[in-house]
Amino acid sequence: MASDDLFEGLPPPAAPAGEDRAASPAPPPPPPEAPAPRRSALKSALKRDKPSPSSAATSSSSPAAAAAAASVAAPDVAAEGRVPEKRLRFKTTVDASEMQIIEAMQKITSHIGNPSKFSKASKLALQLIEAGSVKPETIGHFFGLLEAAMSSPGACNEPSVRADYQALFSAAEGVTERFNQQQKNQFDVWMLHAVVANDLCTDDSFVFSKAVGKIKDAISALPVATLDDDNDEAAALAALAESQSGTTENKAADSNTNAAASNSGEESSDPFGLDDLLEHKPKKSDKAAEALNRQAGEEESRRLLGSRREALLKCLEMAARRYRIPWTQTTIDILGRHAYDSVGRFTARQREAVEKLWNSIKEQQIRRKHGKSASGKLDVNAFERLQEKYSHEKISIRRAVGGTGDRRATQWLG
Repeated sequence: MASDDLFEGLPPPAAPAGEDRAASPAPPPPPPEAPAPRRSALKSALKRDKPSPSSAATSSSSPAAAAAAASVAAPDVAAEGRVPEKRLRFKTTVDASEMQIIEAMQKITSHIGNPSKFSKASKLALQLIEAGSVKPETIGHFFGLLEAAMSSPGACNEPSVRADYQALFSAAEGVTERFNQQQKNQFDVWMLHAVVANDLCTDDSFVFSKAVGKIKDAISALPVATLDDDNDEAAALAALAESQSGTTENKAADSNTNAAASNSGEESSDPFGLDDLLEHKPKKSDKAAEALNRQAGEEESRRLLGSRREALLKCLEMAARRYRIPWTQTTIDILGRHAYDSVGRFTARQREAVEKLWNSIKEQQIRRKHGKSASGKLDVNAFERLQEKYSHEKISIRRAVGGTGDRRATQWLG
């Protein structure tokens, strides 16, 4: 007999879309995220982890703003491959134009020659050097600044500005490659005044010995003085004496009068100006110009050589003043002997000064050999000092010397 169920063996009918969605079970909830590891209490607050872009977007108050920020930051992070960092940087240099640097150098030049303002002006010049403002376009003005600072070479050895001079010229030594040869030679002379001579006033024996070595090398590099050098020195001294007495002004007035007379004579020789209509030949040939330039270069070389000799003589005098300090005496003895052996490299007046210095050093050497110090006092050891002290004391030992203590200690101490 057939079954009464007509739908036996058939699949169940499909449910409607709405009923199927309502009848389907809800998906299981996502597993909870693992809790972040607890931060150690000992970790410094200054070493916090850098915030990620996702956390920054979550902490934002507006979801739209967070989404926009995330969309903008995502390409940058992907492009760079790292988390962008924010750093606070301060600008330590100021980009100044060439004209501003030149004006600053000119202003410093006008004040750096004043000893009371040198300290502040030299610090401003140091700032220009450290900022890299000394360039080929401004090197001429910078050299003029140094020239104004050394307008009086003796001022650089004053105790109040000694350290400032050393700092300025030691820093300027780093830009000497921009100087021409003449400026380099002049700068070497200034270094003897401002750095080497001031190193002789130090309390460091190593610095003192190094300065003495530089002086010895500079003396050995001097050429042998000739008769022309002696004549040039005598002429310079005579000109200095005349300038002090006022005769130089009279000579200048006479030369101006003669020049005016010669000019008037030349004008009267061509009253109609016909020479201008004729073809002129150059008044000075190239050879004559080269000869004048060569002569000017030789005069400048002789002037620099004289300045170098004067600077070395000044260093010798400053070293001789330190002879009273015991640890400098041996080094000064060697320097004085070297200068005396090279006395032929100085001019006549300078030779007399070197010989006088050496005689003074020899006299103090003889005192030291006889037991006297550079100050003239007797150098004694501890035993001799105690011997001198107790030879005038009244003592008695075990009452055998005399109860009254009238016996002296000369019998025991010699």
